[in-house]
Amino acid sequence: MNYKRLFIENSYVFITIVTAKRRKILIDNIHILREAFKRTINSFNYEIYAICVLQDHIHMIIKPFDIKDYPHIIQQIKRYFSQNIDKNTLGNYTLTSGNIKRKECDIWQHKYWEHTIRDENDLNKHTDYIHYNPLKHKYVNKVADWKYSSFKKFVQNKLYDIDWCNSKDINNIAELDYE
Repeated sequence: MNYKRLFIENSYVFITIVTAKRRKILIDNIHILREAFKRTINSFNYEIYAICVLQDHIHMIIKPFDIKDYPHIIQQIKRYFSQNIDKNTLGNYTLTSGNIKRKECDIWQHKYWEHTIRDENDLNKHTDYIHYNPLKHKYVNKVADWKYSSFKKFVQNKLYDIDWCNSKDINNIAELDYE
């Protein structure tokens, strides 16, 4: 079955990128990841609407000026990070024949998950999921305590209360699973 990406101009896109072998390397190398994002924003015109970086994956919603750019944005983020991380810190770092054939490092999973946001309700659900994610994975007891997300930006813009994600919120969000 051939997978076809959906490109709808002026849309937000929810994206999940996961490290190879679910290695917990992103937070320890957050400075490299931040630089990768800066460089892609300079190369491509896009907005990061919401984001959460965890140890082994990233959830984000972006809005590219040209919708067909988002695969290139992801590719450039992954490439910059892969080229600049110290591979000696990775432990079981090996290249498979597939990695070599595709000219990839063993840093990221080959594919990524994407979903074109269809309406405001869909945008809100995915934004909630992104900000709930550190709590879901038990990194923190309160969403506001995770410093690698856009949650506090949303609080400053009065889109969330600082104590957001009580039991009612969790019940609504728990139905969603975009891992």
